[in-house]
Amino acid sequence: VKGDSRSYSIAAASNVAKVTRDRLMVEADEIYPGYNFAQHKGYPTKAHFGRLNELGPCLIHRRSFAPVARISMFPSTGR
Repeated sequence: VKGDSRSYSIAAASNVAKVTRDRLMVEADEIYPGYNFAQHKGYPTKAHFGRLNELGPCLIHRRSFAPVARISMFPSTGR
């Protein structure tokens, strides 16, 4: 509905949410080394899918996301 273009408070909240999420992904990179969360911030990039296919999902991957669900059919290392 393009709320951020109509409301300053929605735009500000959107920016705060993105910055917070990115910061959490940098922290996750320290907890789950090898997934490179600090680089791709959890977005579905080619690099992210490559690490996911190589390492399997870790505890913070959403099992409801189709690419993760396909991989999750197999036991995870739980890293």
